[in-house]
Amino acid sequence: MKFKDYYEILGVPRDATQDDIKRAYRKLARKYHPDVSKVADAETRFKELGEAYAVLKDPEKHAAYDQMGSRWKAGQDFQPPPGWDAGFEFSGRDFEAAPGRDQSEFFEALFGRRAGPGQRSHMHAQGQDHHAKVMIDLADAYRGAQRSISLRMPVLDAQGQVTMQERTLDVSIPKEIRAGQHLRLAGQGGPGLGKGPAGDLYLEIAFNPHPQFRTDGRDVYLDLPLAPWEAALGASIAAPTPVGPVQLTIPPNSAAGRQLRLKGRGIPGTPPGDLYVVLKMVLPPAENESAREAYRTMAKAFDFNPRTHEKG
Repeated sequence: MKFKDYYEILGVPRDATQDDIKRAYRKLARKYHPDVSKVADAETRFKELGEAYAVLKDPEKHAAYDQMGSRWKAGQDFQPPPGWDAGFEFSGRDFEAAPGRDQSEFFEALFGRRAGPGQRSHMHAQGQDHHAKVMIDLADAYRGAQRSISLRMPVLDAQGQVTMQERTLDVSIPKEIRAGQHLRLAGQGGPGLGKGPAGDLYLEIAFNPHPQFRTDGRDVYLDLPLAPWEAALGASIAAPTPVGPVQLTIPPNSAAGRQLRLKGRGIPGTPPGDLYVVLKMVLPPAENESAREAYRTMAKAFDFNPRTHEKG
């Protein structure tokens, strides 16, 4: 997937106002409308213009796009990194493409799942629900935590440019929460109309990347390095978990990739998840003559060919 420079597509600078963006879109849309344009790729250009305008005319999409746009150039290979949108506060509008609109893979990667739970109609006096993604540590799901989170809400200033309005909230992270769940903060969404109550704020939970652990629902996975003799002879090893080490017995003749299941040591819940320890073989380097001689002795001691399963 390639990065799309929506500013370049519309021919406007990055500090363009909303009026500048609107004028540029209208001018180019008339030029490339498939019903009137004689340009060979008019239909493709017209779709690109529509997509670029759909993003840059909306303060929320605009701010989210600018978060990524400062790091990439048009045509570069692109994948949004995990948690790139954490801390952005958005209103309850759905970012999905409108029915019948053919949006690009790039658009879907950034805006394809913005709809949050608990959205309300604009006809109600109650304020809009807002939502935001927040990153927490995996250990918070085991113990619970109190966290101070900072959120940034895209708004238009008096000059028609997108600026960020910031606020900080103290949030209780409940034990047992898992990635993808939402926390509801009543009354922390958009203001109501007239004397109507404010909407709610929904926080989508995601885990900070961890150098050792990864998650799948409530299950947690750990790659555990082993020396060859530990795998062959068995061993007792202090294995890390998100809440502290446990003593783990490695059975003799364990192969690389074998999974050892620690029942109930995943993310707490009803039922709790499991912790899977995936064995990973690490060979000591043959960086001196003594080490190389040890490997030669092993080669003579074992009638072993690791490629016997291969053909040809």
